[in-house]
Amino acid sequence: MHRIGYLLTDGFQVLSLATQTVFEFANQVAEEPFYSVENFSPDGGMVRSSLGLALETRPLQAPRLADTWIVVGVNDPVKEDTSGTVLDFVRHAGRQARRTVGICTGGFILAEAGLLAGRRATTHWAYAQILQKRHPDITVEVDRIYIVDGPIWTSAGMTAGLDLAVGMVEKDLGADIARSVAHKLVMHQHRSGGQSQHSEMLGIAPKSDRIQSALNYARQNLNRPLSVEELAEVAHLSSRQFTRVFTAETGHSPAKAVEGLRLEAARLMIEQSRHSLDVIASESGFRDRRHMREAFIRGFGVPPQAVRRDARRVFADWTGHRG
Repeated sequence: MHRIGYLLTDGFQVLSLATQTVFEFANQVAEEPFYSVENFSPDGGMVRSSLGLALETRPLQAPRLADTWIVVGVNDPVKEDTSGTVLDFVRHAGRQARRTVGICTGGFILAEAGLLAGRRATTHWAYAQILQKRHPDITVEVDRIYIVDGPIWTSAGMTAGLDLAVGMVEKDLGADIARSVAHKLVMHQHRSGGQSQHSEMLGIAPKSDRIQSALNYARQNLNRPLSVEELAEVAHLSSRQFTRVFTAETGHSPAKAVEGLRLEAARLMIEQSRHSLDVIASESGFRDRRHMREAFIRGFGVPPQAVRRDARRVFADWTGHRG
């Protein structure tokens, strides 16, 4: 049996506990109790989440046998004063356990304990730069769902922990069981870790249905030129009025927003498909491969080839830890 210990501190983010359902369903699909799960805290007893939910835990002084330790994040790790007991325990766990995991801002505790030094890691996008500044010896990859670096796993915020947990199931029990677990959880897809944390559509966030409908139309027709006049017609506005309202609601010009959507679509195709860059440029609406390269350097600071190499490296790192 693979024993999983969750380390909780006061103010823990309750959504992290949703990952326990992944292991519960894995047992159901495997038709055997492969995983056991227990909750721990520095002193044991009742621990309260940031929402006030109280949960019974075992003390860290209890028997520490676990194959995987999962450190749960809090809403604001900057204000968190991690105790020496927790850090000492995490250091010990990192030496003894098969895996040590930081969900969301739980990665800050792994960093404070020294487990991320010289490694790649990720965390919630809102705190990634802070983590990098505090720990320059870590390679913080802001735009990743989760990262596996040897025995250390870290995830981005919130629902990314579910992807990480399914990834653990895939490593332990195989792809078929992992897919079945994701299906039971009604997860749209099992993200393998290399995907972006962000959606351009979420970043734009218009206030009116008219502008939202124009954005939806643009996303569905990226392989077309998409003039301002065409988008304005979808929104039932004049071109001038559309540009004014769009910019006021989103903070972007229509042309800039469409380029962002094209970049998002192209990046996903580069990360998840084997299409040539010429095909990807055409499908995502760039004039040609050179035009796409220029947009990538403006938007991401790197050319499309670098994104593809990075995606392949992530995949190779992941498959290289199988077995």
